[in-house]
Amino acid sequence: MVDSPSQAQRPVIGVIDDDASVLRALKRLLSASGFAVQTYVSAEDYLTHEHPERIDCLLLDIHLGGLSGFELQERLVLSRVRTPVIFITALDDSPTRERARRAGAIEYLLKPLDELMLLGAIREALGSA
Repeated sequence: MVDSPSQAQRPVIGVIDDDASVLRALKRLLSASGFAVQTYVSAEDYLTHEHPERIDCLLLDIHLGGLSGFELQERLVLSRVRTPVIFITALDDSPTRERARRAGAIEYLLKPLDELMLLGAIREALGSA
């Protein structure tokens, strides 16, 4: 599929989550907010179907089947991919928050996601890219 010029200029947000309802909701929200959105059901799906350079910001669930969000982020860093990451999770604890901070996450957000916090984090991530 070829993007129209207006789509090509919009920042592309990648969303990786194994919950289809979360993917649908985030795609609607982000599209309505002016972003192009690519969704993936797993870290492996992301690695197989998309060139990471095309993604301007990555919303990454921590707890996925297969590779975890942390494992994917580590692979991207080792591959020298500098895509800003916002970790999202429904399971919160202090060690996980600390690991996300050490991994260089732009933000660590809890589900259900606060739309204003999410959009603010994305704008921050896009400004840091």
